[in-house]
Amino acid sequence: MLGKIRLRAREFTLAGLLACALFGPAHADGPAAYEIQPGDVLTISVWKETDLQSEVLVRPDGGLSFPLVGELNANGMSIDALRGQIAVGLKKFIPDPVVTVTLRQIGGNRVYVIGKVNRPGEFPFSKPIDVMQALSLAGGATSFAALDDIRILRRRNGTQTALRFHYSDVEKGRDLEQNIPLQSGDTVVVP
Repeated sequence: MLGKIRLRAREFTLAGLLACALFGPAHADGPAAYEIQPGDVLTISVWKETDLQSEVLVRPDGGLSFPLVGELNANGMSIDALRGQIAVGLKKFIPDPVVTVTLRQIGGNRVYVIGKVNRPGEFPFSKPIDVMQALSLAGGATSFAALDDIRILRRRNGTQTALRFHYSDVEKGRDLEQNIPLQSGDTVVVP
């Protein structure tokens, strides 16, 4: 009997390991919520309130205006967080408002690739991209590029940092952690 219990325990352990390998750990976080960026266009509506339905452009400063609520800073907020903030602002005027916020057009998520690439420029993205994908969007590097001196410039809270990227390492499957997901506003510099 004890042998059967050990065998069953081993089966459950193997099944658990297989499930984690195929589907990831049970506590793995899902994809991060989309963060609203300047340039995005949102559709905001309040149920049964025809005067409170509008298409709103997020201004370059990250702000937007909505009737009865006034000015809101939406920059970096998730859609759900903004919906909640609008609902709280409307509660003064409407009991239990049902607010809907949808992303109509992505206009703020952009990365820049400059330097010795075939098509330097600004590249909008709607799903996460990494450094190698951004280089691909730019048509790859020219033959004169210093591929092991690539830098990713990132500005957070007014401070700019430079992250190193060695193309040849990633190309050979080494140091893959440097192939980071890019954030809106990042600049990939290929000298």
